[in-house]
Amino acid sequence: MNAFEALGLNEQLVSAVTDMGFETPSEIQQKAIPVLLSGTTDFIGLAQTGTGKTAAFGLPLLQLIDPSQRHAQALIVCPTRELCLQITNDLEKFKKHSKNIFTEAVYGGASIMMQIRNLKKGVQIVVATPGRLIDLIERKAIDLQKVKYVVLDEADEMLNMGFRDDIDFVLKNTINRESTWLFSATMPPEVRAISKNYMENHKEVTVGRKNSSNANIDHQFFVVSAQHRYEALKRLIDFNPGMYGIIFTRTKIDAQEISERLAKAGYDIEALHGDLTQQQRDKVMGRFRSKSLQLLIATDVAARGIDVDGVTHVINFELPDDMEVYTHRSGRTGRAGKTGICLSICHSRETFKIRSLEKMINAQFHKVDIPSGKDVCRKQFFNFMDTLMQADVSHGDYETYMPDLMEKFAGVSKEEVLQRVAALEFDHFLKYYENAEDLNRSDFKEKRGRDNIKPDVGGGNRERSSFGGNRNSGYTRLFINLGTKDGFYKASFLQFILDESNLKKEVLGKIDMRDMNSWIEIDSAEAGTMIKAIDGKRYNNRTIRMNEADGGFKRPNDEGGARERKRIYAPKERRSFR
Repeated sequence: MNAFEALGLNEQLVSAVTDMGFETPSEIQQKAIPVLLSGTTDFIGLAQTGTGKTAAFGLPLLQLIDPSQRHAQALIVCPTRELCLQITNDLEKFKKHSKNIFTEAVYGGASIMMQIRNLKKGVQIVVATPGRLIDLIERKAIDLQKVKYVVLDEADEMLNMGFRDDIDFVLKNTINRESTWLFSATMPPEVRAISKNYMENHKEVTVGRKNSSNANIDHQFFVVSAQHRYEALKRLIDFNPGMYGIIFTRTKIDAQEISERLAKAGYDIEALHGDLTQQQRDKVMGRFRSKSLQLLIATDVAARGIDVDGVTHVINFELPDDMEVYTHRSGRTGRAGKTGICLSICHSRETFKIRSLEKMINAQFHKVDIPSGKDVCRKQFFNFMDTLMQADVSHGDYETYMPDLMEKFAGVSKEEVLQRVAALEFDHFLKYYENAEDLNRSDFKEKRGRDNIKPDVGGGNRERSSFGGNRNSGYTRLFINLGTKDGFYKASFLQFILDESNLKKEVLGKIDMRDMNSWIEIDSAEAGTMIKAIDGKRYNNRTIRMNEADGGFKRPNDEGGARERKRIYAPKERRSFR
């Protein structure tokens, strides 16, 4: 008996899975499928990305669907367009041998009228992003009354993106559902709250430890000064010539700047961030999936939902401030049983985060030295030799040209030929790394201007914040009427305020977040710039208010009240991929 058949799946689904080359169910599939096939049990599955969660809920869902009923029987809600399309494509493969089962993906950035027309034709499974789903409900283009099964995929991501109200709305309006299935990589309090409010006597399955990392991922970190982060990144890329990786930055400014610098240096890389149109985003992802790009550099917001097979490396240009974000980043590699490497470039002041991460994800982090220039050249040279020896010469009429080649090189020794080949291939590496600096200095002292650290003003002790700023008299404390209730967590909030102000993270100190409000420490010289950039804008249909916490800086048009900016933020779903 086939291993998938033993889980209770029907012949059609087993055949489809076999055709896809899968022989053994993953752990989450083994634990989830038998439970979900009952159709009446609420379920929570905690597992990292890349562990086969889509099949874990998709296969039982297809078996439970009644093909004779052409209306929405199942609803799968996921955070991003990318993931929405991926789930739909997987379902199409799973139902290869199953007749009269129809699926539809509904998401922002595509024609809503086309999606409405397809829904009216009659589909049993709807895969949706929250924003577009709510839009369709309000237009009465989709009826949730007959939905029996609701799946929340990447629930933690949806909540981090601010979709809590949307999820509540969906669950309150699927009153006839027989079961709710929730899948998540982590289990923050917000996810637990959903289970308490909307699930009864649920079955919970954890693959690995909660919030733990994939055991197939090797976690490494490198300690450098902040001014050497870019050079360290470049050196790590050069030291891993076969790398097919994703680089994560905190802000879209960093993503774009690094992408441009590396592209100018000859690397196949493009940036993925919120300033791209959907068409541009699709083009970048298409190139990355086809491996026309060696590297993709992205912000956490833009990278949500990315699921690409074969990623060998994930590089954290900086560690995220929210530790759970690290789990999502690293989970882009080491998928489907393959091994992967997650590299983190750290400042000496960030090593405490490494220890926290080790405890949180139950994985050991290995401190590794940044390769020297000679190490890089040696690694590239040996990689080239391996490639040369593995070159396929069976195709093509090379014999025709051999007499001419032999004549051309008659007076040249084999050693000289090899030297000339090496010179052509490695001259640029040798020149670049000829006098390369040792980036592993552990004895450097913080000096004025180094690492973009502002000097103390007026002497005295200073308190180091988690963002690299100094809490002292050179900093101003700002108030803003946005907080965790607006769907932000620290990393996304940091990215938001930096993107909107076009300031560098180095000017920030401590950030304190509350439910409805937050306080930001910022270099006093930049306080006015940030206030002018953000105060008066609109977010989720309300005006943002930002001012000095202690009063002092006059907001624009204070004399006549805060000016209302014209810019209106799109709904969260679309805002992520502008």
